[in-house]
Amino acid sequence: MPIRLTVNGRERSSDAPAMGALVDLLRDEFHLTGAKPVCREGFCGACMVLIDGVPTLSCLTPAALVEGSHVRTIEGLCADGVPSPLQAALERHDAVQCGMCFPGMVVTLTDFLERTERPSREAVRAALTGNICRCTGYERIVDAALSLASDRVGPAVAPGVEAT
Repeated sequence: MPIRLTVNGRERSSDAPAMGALVDLLRDEFHLTGAKPVCREGFCGACMVLIDGVPTLSCLTPAALVEGSHVRTIEGLCADGVPSPLQAALERHDAVQCGMCFPGMVVTLTDFLERTERPSREAVRAALTGNICRCTGYERIVDAALSLASDRVGPAVAPGVEAT
């Protein structure tokens, strides 16, 4: 029985094994290679996608569980190949090195920044706890996220301090 889902706004159907990992379906059948099957154990976050708007590890998600769902990959966060504002901010801050963690970081931070208007440094770091980066030390990634949030709504203001 085919699995029906919407991927990056496009209706899709697949005869992939029901218990096969979503990351394999995305990569092997739909040729969306942004989600990376790095650890296949749910520790690294490189395979993160949005399923019905919720960040989800696609290496641990059986394909059958996305029946009828809307899946958004890093490829779906770009408009006609143009980097998203978050991707552009990460590039501006030199927050990308090897690129292995980049898709998962972008998916995670996209969701976080859509839900959090004025995040603190600690909140951004907490949002990234499920994403492992071995190259950057996270500071530039956090700086890029805070910069983008500030550009959107203005800088965060500490409680009890008036904005100038």
